[in-house]
Amino acid sequence: MNKQYPHIEHHGAVQGVTGSCHQLWLTAQDSLLIDCGLFQGGEGSGKGANANNLALEFALDSVRAMVATHVHIDHIGRIPWLLAAGYKGDIHCTEPSALLMPTVLEDAFLVGVKRDKRLAAKFIDLVAPRLHGHAYKTWVTLIERKDLVCRIRFQRAGHILGSAYVECEVLYPQEQRTRRIVFSGDLGAPHAPMLPAPKPPYKADVVVLESTYGNRLHENRRTRRVRFQKVIEHALQDGGTVIIPAFSIGRTQELLYELEDIITRATGSPRSGGTDGPVGNQNARTPSINPWQKIPIILDAPLATRFTALYRQLKPWWDAEALKRVTRGRRPLGFEQLLTVETHAQHTAMVNRLAQTRQPAIVITGSGMCTAGRVINYLKAMLGDPRHNVVFVGYQARGTPGAQLQQYGPQGGYVDLDGDRYEVKSGIHTLGGYSAHADQAGLVGFVTGMRHWPQEVRLVHGDDEAKATLAGLLEEQAVKAGKTIAVIVPRK
Repeated sequence: MNKQYPHIEHHGAVQGVTGSCHQLWLTAQDSLLIDCGLFQGGEGSGKGANANNLALEFALDSVRAMVATHVHIDHIGRIPWLLAAGYKGDIHCTEPSALLMPTVLEDAFLVGVKRDKRLAAKFIDLVAPRLHGHAYKTWVTLIERKDLVCRIRFQRAGHILGSAYVECEVLYPQEQRTRRIVFSGDLGAPHAPMLPAPKPPYKADVVVLESTYGNRLHENRRTRRVRFQKVIEHALQDGGTVIIPAFSIGRTQELLYELEDIITRATGSPRSGGTDGPVGNQNARTPSINPWQKIPIILDAPLATRFTALYRQLKPWWDAEALKRVTRGRRPLGFEQLLTVETHAQHTAMVNRLAQTRQPAIVITGSGMCTAGRVINYLKAMLGDPRHNVVFVGYQARGTPGAQLQQYGPQGGYVDLDGDRYEVKSGIHTLGGYSAHADQAGLVGFVTGMRHWPQEVRLVHGDDEAKATLAGLLEEQAVKAGKTIAVIVPRK
C-alpha cells in the first residue's frame, strides 16, 4: 500500500505513559526515530515489547537519525537495545541533554543489560561519537538531497534541564511541498523551579502531543512551596521520616531547590555550604530552635547525586530566578543540611537508623514510581509504622507500586514489594502541583497558542481516560475557533 509521506508509526507510549518511541517516515526508505524509551509497570508497545521484553520489534534499515527530546529513562532507556539491534547512526539532542545522557545510559546499561562497569564504559564509548548536542532555536539539517530535505529544531519544553519539543520540517523539492511535524516530548508546567515555561510553536501541520494530565488541572503551582512545607511539617511532628520517591534527574533537583528555599525563608538567611558539592552537618549548632535549622535532608540516591552535580554545571540553562539566587550567595543544590548517602552499607545503616530512632528526617530516594532502587528498602522498613510518611510529588504509572500506594495506602491497605505484601500504616500524601508535566490547560494551550493551528493532533503518553478527555476538549476548542483538527488516539 502506497502511503502519503510523511507519516508516523508509534512504537511506544500508546498504551500508557512510558516507552516513548515514534518513527517519522519521510519516504519509503527514510525515517527518523524520535525517542527510544523504556517501558515501566504493565505498559507495552502493543507489538510485543514491554518491561520484560525490550528487544526492538521494528526494522532499523530506514532510520537515518535518532532524535531525543530529553534524557528521562522512558524516552531514551532502550538505546542500548537500539545499538545492539545494529543502529549505527547519530543521536541528536540539546546541548544540556548531551552532557546528561551518558550518565543516564550508563545506568540503563547497568540496570537493564549487565551490572558490569567495564562493559558499560565500552557501551558509552560507542555512544559518545554519535551524540550531537545542539543549541535551542537553531535549525539542524539531517538530510539534504534533491528529492528530500529534513531539518529539526529544538525548543525549550520546561520539563527537565535540556528537555525540548522538536520541530521537524520536511521538504519535498520535486513536489514543491513542505510539512512541519512537532513532537512535544514531555511538556513542563509554568512556575517549575529552575526552568522557563514552554512556549507554543509558531505553526505545525501535525503535532504528536503528550497527554499525561489531559484530564486534570494541577493544584496552584505558585503556592506549592507553602503546601509542601505544611505537609512536611505535619508529617515530622511524630518524629518520623518523610520518604519522597523521586526520579534521579529533574524531580530530585527541583525538590532540593524547593527545600533550600523553605530553609532559607524559615531561618531568615541562606545556609550554604562551603562548596556546591555534597556537604552537610546535621549537628551544626545555631542559636535558633527553628526545626528547619536542624532537619537533615538526606539524598540517598547515588545516581541522583551525580545528576545534581551535573545540574550545577548546567547553570547557563537555569532560569532567571534561579540564577538570581546564586548571585545572592545561595546554593540551591548544595546547601548545608544536605547529606548524601553513597554506598550500599551507608544506605542500610541509614534505613536502620531512621526506622529505629525518633529523629525526624527527609529522605529523597529512587525510584520515582517505587519500582526498584533504594526506596524499596525504606518502604519495607517504614510502611508499617504510623510515625513515617510517604509523599508523592510525581505521576505514578499504572501497575507500579507507587500507584498502588497512592490508591490503597490512605485507606490502610497494602502494597506488594518484591513478591511480599506489606501493610500500610504510614501516612500517604500526594502533592499534584509538583508534576513536571503540563496539565490539561497547558496541553490545550500548546495547540491553541499556535499562530497556525495543526490539521492533525496525535495523542500519546497518557492513560485512556486522559487521552479521551483531552481529545474532546481539543475538538471543542477547534469548533469554537472555526478550525478543523483531526484528533487521533493511536492504539499501536
